[in-house]
Amino acid sequence: MTVAEARLFMRILFLTQLFGVFLSFPGLILAGHQQHNHSPTEVVIHLKLTGKTSGMKPPDWVSYSLKLGGQRHVIHMKSQNLFLTRNLPMFTYSDQGSLLEDYPFVQDDCYYHDYVEGDSESLVSLNTCLGGFQGLLEIDNTVYEIMPKKFSTKFEHLVYKMDSNKTESSISIELQKTGNSALKQSGFEGWWTHVRIVEIVRVVDKTLYEHYQSNDTVMMPDLYFVISMVDAIYDVIGVKILLVGLEVWNKKNPIVIDDVRKSLQLYCWWKIKNIIHRLKHDTTHLFIYKHLRGLSGIGSTSGVCDPSRSCAIVTFINRTLNLRALGVAHHLGHNLGMEDDEKTCKCRHKKCTTDATNPPIPKFSNCSYNYFWTYTVKQTTCLLENMYTKSIFNLSHCGNGIVEDDEQCDCGSLHHFAKDLCCMPNCTLSLGSSCAFGICCKNCQFLPSGEVCRKQDNICDLPEWCNGTSHKCPDDVYVEDGIPCNISAFCYEKKIFGQKSKAANKNCYKEVHYKGDRFGHCGLQGPGYIKCENNDAFCGRLQCDNVSEIPRMEAHSTVHFAVVKGLFCWDDFGDVKDGTECGQDHICIQKHCVHLSALDSNCSPTFCHKRGICNNKHHCHCNYLWEPPNCMTKGNGGSVDNGPPTKIQRKKKYCYLCLFLLVVLFILLCCLCLLLRPREESQQESQIQPTSENTNEAVSRQASSIAFQSLPLSRMLSVPASRTSSIQSVK
Repeated sequence: MTVAEARLFMRILFLTQLFGVFLSFPGLILAGHQQHNHSPTEVVIHLKLTGKTSGMKPPDWVSYSLKLGGQRHVIHMKSQNLFLTRNLPMFTYSDQGSLLEDYPFVQDDCYYHDYVEGDSESLVSLNTCLGGFQGLLEIDNTVYEIMPKKFSTKFEHLVYKMDSNKTESSISIELQKTGNSALKQSGFEGWWTHVRIVEIVRVVDKTLYEHYQSNDTVMMPDLYFVISMVDAIYDVIGVKILLVGLEVWNKKNPIVIDDVRKSLQLYCWWKIKNIIHRLKHDTTHLFIYKHLRGLSGIGSTSGVCDPSRSCAIVTFINRTLNLRALGVAHHLGHNLGMEDDEKTCKCRHKKCTTDATNPPIPKFSNCSYNYFWTYTVKQTTCLLENMYTKSIFNLSHCGNGIVEDDEQCDCGSLHHFAKDLCCMPNCTLSLGSSCAFGICCKNCQFLPSGEVCRKQDNICDLPEWCNGTSHKCPDDVYVEDGIPCNISAFCYEKKIFGQKSKAANKNCYKEVHYKGDRFGHCGLQGPGYIKCENNDAFCGRLQCDNVSEIPRMEAHSTVHFAVVKGLFCWDDFGDVKDGTECGQDHICIQKHCVHLSALDSNCSPTFCHKRGICNNKHHCHCNYLWEPPNCMTKGNGGSVDNGPPTKIQRKKKYCYLCLFLLVVLFILLCCLCLLLRPREESQQESQIQPTSENTNEAVSRQASSIAFQSLPLSRMLSVPASRTSSIQSVK
């Protein structure tokens, strides 16, 4: 070999080694996953634990041991596939613009969630679809990103510590819905009693599709993994994510994605016209691969159950899969009512998932919990699991968080079972437990009979009580339709345009509603409005008078007013509610003014013997001290539908009354004693004064006697007879 050949060989060897180092650089591990802002890389090798070393775990659980930061951790995981609906539809477009529908194969047995042993607040979200671990770990308040090391023959993985101080480069924008902000505190006891399922449709724009080289096979697993991680993040607050459909804009974008806010509005309009009639969903997100002026995305706040606002846009550019998932979780939080965190908001980390900087933290703040409670829990019903059929899910099994078939309880993951004292991992109640969930369940036992489980909202509502034998609160019942009450629906009880506003003059209703336009109408019919008949004029749009102030409204809201016969008629935000009075013995029902006799009611004052009122099930709700069902005999009140209050409540009332009377009696006795005391003192003084007088008189008499004896005889003879007789009497 010549010297030139030797030099050439050395150069080739050097370039080969350099190329190998170049390939192992973290930013080039996986195509399309740009890495940035990570701490130094740590190489780890995981060890699968067998049944003997992993502890007593159900057969569908797997456990691994790995060493991070000089400390060994044991990870317990379970396969999760309930975030994908059965027969997931995927929509694309042909060259001619026709919509195509397909049902691609989905490998759903390689996504794992759960926890790290010894850390109850840990989070594990990994996938093994490519043969190694890829995903996110949160251990002891530290978030790690893990992925397989390329070309490794020892099952090595690269682990990065995700630093929130270095990755907070994207700021989100939320379109807020007008309303009072949530309280900045947490700690609701039993704050969720139902699993909530968010049905999501994902739309991929052309820029992101081209980023994956227009290859569905490469793109789809990444999208599934993002949804899987979002599902793991929201599992802690009792929310399950369900992907119900995908659409790919593989030919062109039907909307212009440039201006951030305008693009979101255009996307919401597009999905109303194109998605709602195709796929039943709660919210839809558009994934793009372009810059949004430094933003991670934009989402509408509190819009998850509002078809016109349940949308968001999230960018995937220059972000790893984990950061993409955290961005989706952030903007989904906006849809669920969560606003960006303020300085007073706290979690285990310095910043939380809903912080405006969108940090890589999969933990919600106390503010997010309160916002979620205020909107999603208290105001929405579209996410409750009883509105979904079992056909959505692939299989019913213990551990999915939904009580099914013969299960007595189901806490979900093993992580939740470990913290629940009422439910066992096999979905049966623990020893001594009567229940594990429900409004009428507390500390694993039924609440006593007569405990209020649903308070009375207003004069037309009725309370419900626990019956002492079930964890469920009785069905919500209310006063039967057509029963007179003191509530008027006009102008939302004077809360729309200030306290001085009132229902408009009847001329406003008749003139405005007779035209059948956007100012006043009795409903919609196709693209137009329905004119109100003369009798139905009070059942169309609300009209108000004497308006002194305009309240804060959402963006692009419009308030109209018209002048009718010298009167200013202001159009209100809402329609006249069913049940609003529109005449003598007439109420509004579905935009028509009907007589009370049209209601299905057989309730009269004598039906409940004038000791109760009818509920919506045509049963008597008896007054206090009368027994259902007919209120004829003495009892506890209530009805056969809502569980009667018990005698314990009456005893408590009597005890409070007795205690009050005893206090009053004690005060009266004290006052009486204070009044009698001066009288006794005066009597004692009167007894002491005569004694003193007698003593003085005796002394004076004795002195007189002594003086009398000392006088000479001549002077003694000169003493008057009366005085002498007095002295003699003393002797």
